[in-house]
Amino acid sequence: MRQAFKDLLGLVYTPTCAHCGAPLVGEQTGLCVACQLDLPTTGFAPLVSNPAELRLAGRIPFVAGSSFLHFSQDNPTQHLVHHIKYRGHRQLAVSLGRLMGHDLACSHRFDDVDLLLPVPLHRWKLLQRRYNQSLLLCNGIAEVLGLPINHRTLVRTRFSLSQTHLSRIERIANMQGIFAVRRPEELSGKHVLVVDDVLTTGATLEACCLALQEVADIRISFATLALAGYL
Repeated sequence: MRQAFKDLLGLVYTPTCAHCGAPLVGEQTGLCVACQLDLPTTGFAPLVSNPAELRLAGRIPFVAGSSFLHFSQDNPTQHLVHHIKYRGHRQLAVSLGRLMGHDLACSHRFDDVDLLLPVPLHRWKLLQRRYNQSLLLCNGIAEVLGLPINHRTLVRTRFSLSQTHLSRIERIANMQGIFAVRRPEELSGKHVLVVDDVLTTGATLEACCLALQEVADIRISFATLALAGYL
């Protein structure tokens, strides 16, 4: 019945590419092949001390880090992030997560990661948006890397202002003490990959990692869909 419903829906609704609007064919989801090939990828994943890592260097200890796409005003990445965060395009986030997963797999620097940790939303934001875009990215990454996702141990303890129009100093202050770890024994001795959508000043990832450092014998890496402010 489910497949019959999907087939019927396909007769009246043709999914389109989130970026160019072209009809998607076959197994394509989120983006058409042409737009996938045109993404402003960074090539950071195999590189030690890449620009994503340098943004957090000296602030938190980490094993490896990467950002998959360049993000700048009016480039394709900005439009895709807008679709994911504000237009409810969940499947696009999962599709981009798969691309992130392939990028990370090819680098071999993340081969010993044990599990994925999405940067959590506050429960009020989650009720408003109805999904966590970082968790959707993790879903796509997990399909490729075959890793489990833990989305209940790292939690956001209080609501915070939007980071969009804050300065670097304001972002850091806005994030202080905002995350906590429940049931730390679930992460003890693990190599975790923290996943977020956009790395800008690094304040959010720094706050996450500071909370995670309270866990015994934890190793931390990070991956974001995009890096803002670097071209």
